[in-house]
Amino acid sequence: MNKLFICSTLLLLATSCQDRMAPVADNAIKPTVITEPTPNDTDDPAIWVHPDDPTKSLIIGTDKEVGGGLYVYDLQGKIVNKFIDMERPNNVDVAYGLMINGKKTDIAVTTERKAHRLRIFSLPDLTPIDNGGIPIFEGETGEEERDGMGIALYTKQIDSANVEIQAIVGRKNGPSGSYLWQYRLSGNGDGTVSGEVIRKFGTYSGKKEIEAIAVDNELGYVYYSDETIGVRKYYADPEKGDEELALFAQQDAQRDHEGIAIYKKDDKTGYILVSNQQNNTFLVYKREGETGNPHEHTLIANIPVSTVECDGADALNVNFGEQFPNGVFAAMSNGNVFHLYDWRIMQDWIDQHPIQ
Repeated sequence: MNKLFICSTLLLLATSCQDRMAPVADNAIKPTVITEPTPNDTDDPAIWVHPDDPTKSLIIGTDKEVGGGLYVYDLQGKIVNKFIDMERPNNVDVAYGLMINGKKTDIAVTTERKAHRLRIFSLPDLTPIDNGGIPIFEGETGEEERDGMGIALYTKQIDSANVEIQAIVGRKNGPSGSYLWQYRLSGNGDGTVSGEVIRKFGTYSGKKEIEAIAVDNELGYVYYSDETIGVRKYYADPEKGDEELALFAQQDAQRDHEGIAIYKKDDKTGYILVSNQQNNTFLVYKREGETGNPHEHTLIANIPVSTVECDGADALNVNFGEQFPNGVFAAMSNGNVFHLYDWRIMQDWIDQHPIQ
């Protein structure tokens, strides 16, 4: 084999590995808590708030492998529960108050990628309530077009007392215009939950994949990362149509746009945080957009974090006690762990290192 070819190939591989394994910056902020490791490969966290005592809230995270599952952590990072032997659970999200047999039930929903289904669990006990799972992307051809990856739950207020919970689901591959499918989740008389497709939407560049999805319930938007391209924004409510409202962060990431977290200062303001995966940073945008244009999202900060190659993230503005009085930012990191950051540290960086 040609020596020049061998050297060029080795150089290309070395460059590729270096790109994938960017070092943590010297000035990276440090996590307040690092969770106990899972056996395989952490991917995505979701935060559940205890209704009576927020200090007893939980982090639910995926261990993404065949044989993996959902792991539940307390705010000290200890594993307190798990549901394993699943077919590559990918992403997870949490919602509150799904009506099942006249009882409001908090739920965690994960995509079980290789089984082509959603799995639904009651919280905080992590009991499966889906009768074995809800099939997704039925009728699609090809393995990757049924491989469920990203998920975000939209809570639609029906009236002052009742909500409807809808799951917005992404996959490994699919056609532009109907890449994402949206399912209405409904409680059944036997105590289980079923799902009905109510919408297919979402532009896709075809460049890589769509995994990270996040919903802003109060403002009514859904965001998703079209990896290597940017973050796309739509209305979360199917009744408002399928117009793309924004495509932002296009020039801001080193390569992949990954996990999305929304930190809410109040009902209308806050931050959208996007994992800049190959740079080990989080890109920060105003949740409310710019003055006069709620769909203009300009980079305002780029936070160096200790998480390595972060896939998934979540954030909540709740007083979780002494360690997290202004909320917590949870992010997946290599090493089969999740990092939990005191929001005050994140806010300090945003305030002290603004991008003009």
